[in-house]
Parts: sequence; structure tokens; C-alpha cells
Amino acid sequence: MKNVTHSFVFLAHWPSAGSFGLNTDILATNLINLTVVVGVLIFFGKGVLKDLLDNRKQRILSTIRNSEELRRGTFEQLEKARIRLQKVELEADEYRMNGYSEIEREKENLINATSISLEQLEKSKNETLYFEKQRAMNQVRQRVFQQAVQGALGTLNSCLNTELHFRTIRANIGILGSMEWKR
Repeated sequence: MKNVTHSFVFLAHWPSAGSFGLNTDILATNLINLTVVVGVLIFFGKGVLKDLLDNRKQRILSTIRNSEELRRGTFEQLEKARIRLQKVELEADEYRMNGYSEIEREKENLINATSISLEQLEKSKNETLYFEKQRAMNQVRQRVFQQAVQGALGTLNSCLNTELHFRTIRANIGILGSMEWKR
């Protein structure tokens, strides 16, 4: 840290007559370069990341809203089933003499059908949430993979030069030549 402050003091003592000098203090120049690179990454990267996160947040919120609508519909169906159950119970009291056992079976079937319907709706809601989560994770994985591949290609392209190409070609020709001698 002391070197950094000394480098800034050194900059302050430059003559102002238009001369140009090089700062040979490696620690200070690396710190400045790293600061500039980190600043640029933060400035340009936070918008992209914020957009990705905002989009994902909106998808999750819409999925939650859809699930809530399904839940409300399920509760409405449950309430209708309860009203119908009350009607069936009243009819059971009226027709007790004529067919108590038949009405009881209908009541059980209605409860079972409603229970099955509720279970199916709950299962459907859970599957929807699971698939949305998986889809979001796959999208994030794809984007990370694409960025990694682009970074690797950029690194490879920056590292390859003409001499390396010629050495690779010569090595491959040598391998092919040795394969022809073995036949």
C-alpha cells in the first residue's frame, strides 16, 4: 500500500512542461490496470446479469401467479364440492327409507373424485414448478457454457500464431508418414 501512495506522489511531482515519463513501478501500474479492468467488468457486466436475473424473476413470479390461480380454482372446486355434498346429505335424509346405501355410495364417490381431482391439480402444479425450475437451470447452464466456449475460442485464437500452425502441420505430416510405412 505504501508503494501505491509513493507512485501517486511520484505522479504529482512530474514536471508540467509537457514531458512524458514511464512509471516503472510494476505494483502501482498493475494495480491501476486491475482497477480499470475490474471497473469495466463491473460496469458492463452488471447490466447483463441484472437483465438475466430480472427475466428469471419475472418467469418465477408468473409461475407462482399461475400456481396461485390453480390453487384458487381448486378451492372453488372444493367449495362447490362441499355445497354439493351438503345437498347430497339433505337428499340422503329425505330418501333414507328408499335407498340410504345408494346415496352413501354416491357421497363416497363424490368425495373420492374431488380428492383425486385435488391430488391431480396439486401434482400438476408441482410438476409445472419443477419443469420451470429445470428449464431455468438449463437456460443458465447454456448461457454459461456459451460464454465459456466463446472465452476459450478467444484464448485459442489469441494464442495461435503462424509458427505454431506450421509445427502442428509438420507433426501431423510426420504421423501420417509413419502410418504409411507401417502398412
